Amino acid sequence: MSTITNEVNKRKTFAIISHPDAGKTTLTERLLLVGNLIRTAGTVKGKKSGKFATSDWMEIEKQRGISVTSSVMNFEYHDFQVNILDTPGHEDFSEDTYRTLTAVDSVVMIIDATKGIEAQTLKLFKVCRMRGIPIFTFINKLDREGREPLDLLEEIEDVLQIETYPMNWPVGMGKRFLGIFDRHGKQFVKYNGNEEETYIPYEDLEKGMHENLTTNATFDATKDEVALLDEAGNDFSLEAVLQGEQTPVFFGSALAPFGVNIFFDTFISMAPTPKPRKTTEGVMQPNNPDFSGFIFKIQANMNPAHRDRVAFLRVCSGKFDRGMSVKLARTGKTLKLAQSQQIIASTRETVEAAFAGDIIGIYDPNAYQIGDTLIEGKHQFEYDELPQFPPEVFKKVTAKNVMKSKQFKKGIEQLVQEGAIQLFRDKRTESYILGAVGELQYDVFKYRMENEYNVEVMFDTIGDRIPRWLNPEQQVDESLFDERRMLCRDRNDNYLVLFQNEFALNWFKENNPSIDLIDLFEVNKYAQ
Repeated sequence: MSTITNEVNKRKTFAIISHPDAGKTTLTERLLLVGNLIRTAGTVKGKKSGKFATSDWMEIEKQRGISVTSSVMNFEYHDFQVNILDTPGHEDFSEDTYRTLTAVDSVVMIIDATKGIEAQTLKLFKVCRMRGIPIFTFINKLDREGREPLDLLEEIEDVLQIETYPMNWPVGMGKRFLGIFDRHGKQFVKYNGNEEETYIPYEDLEKGMHENLTTNATFDATKDEVALLDEAGNDFSLEAVLQGEQTPVFFGSALAPFGVNIFFDTFISMAPTPKPRKTTEGVMQPNNPDFSGFIFKIQANMNPAHRDRVAFLRVCSGKFDRGMSVKLARTGKTLKLAQSQQIIASTRETVEAAFAGDIIGIYDPNAYQIGDTLIEGKHQFEYDELPQFPPEVFKKVTAKNVMKSKQFKKGIEQLVQEGAIQLFRDKRTESYILGAVGELQYDVFKYRMENEYNVEVMFDTIGDRIPRWLNPEQQVDESLFDERRMLCRDRNDNYLVLFQNEFALNWFKENNPSIDLIDLFEVNKYAQ
């Protein structure tokens, strides 16, 4: 087996997704603890203890108690190289999450045992299903009173339309929680109310060696449920899991913590290694000796002292060597990748080599865009376009102090390049307009402009406009547009119209049938 193939087979790259407050970042912290990457686990809402989640590195994340940007963490675990991408759960940051999902090979979906399937969980699941990403489910918060396990499985199958297979089964919940039957490992894992877990093989239970458990009514009833699952439940199929048709389900508590080690060991053994990826020239195999990869995220000011920009690169084939020269497919320009890091939230270490499946950060000399393909050798291909979504909320933005126009323009340029907020210019007034998926994005933008660029900004809302791009091959008659149908340019100089409402959009269509209006939900190539 070649060195590259051997290294590729060690890679496990996955994202953790959930609705806000389901425990996503808390589980991430526990996995970092399991991987010996940190000594104590923080929490998303660590204001009193002062111990915040490792993946929440922005100051605003610590203040708000939310994750507002995807974080990348790399570590070795057993014989594997693990790449975890912790994503924001809040719907206002969903575009960051959607793009992050293009860079992973599998997903861990967290469900709150007290709430079941929630709105953002459903949205993210659909994206994973559409992309054929294998999904592993962790039902969290078993140390609280919640819904019955069978009800939760039934909801997953009915709402998400995916077959379930419980890898373990809980005995009680809340104050009655005793532990889990580990169906995969043929053992009972006892919950002791602390970070210690007791592992009891099934054969010891059958010999009556733990009478305090076997005579417990809750334990006895649950044992019958497990027997019923073994007899009448779905059969486990790893092939179906890897095809996204079945989801293994694990029960536990990330905060307690309980069941995390068993979950992670089982998940790592089953999760897929890097797979071939589609390009404009066909399929690229991960063990192809020629290096290639794509940029799915750009982050400005990860090191505030140096005002740097980091592009997050998913390696898709071959071997990355620090200092190598690669071609930027979009421009044909050759670039030397001299500064490269493996990243744990905002901390980083220089990485000398990486293989398909790895996520690395490379220094961005203001040359990269989200979706860019980097290639080695004589190849001319590009990887599939990354999804981009039309904004739903629009606001004009100005600097409170006109003397800081230089910092204002620099801040806008760099933050917009991260992809979370889109920039437009009003064709009549040349004023700056920001478009975002949700309101919370503006709070983050305002905070970062003040704290990273020392510029206070003011917003003037123009409402929930409906954006439609114009075909670049058509002539534009500027007299057709006014405040209700605002003619703008995006940051790539493509024309678009911000319609005040559905009535204004429909009126324009009826009176100008020859003008081709493009909905970015359907076709996104004009907004790239």
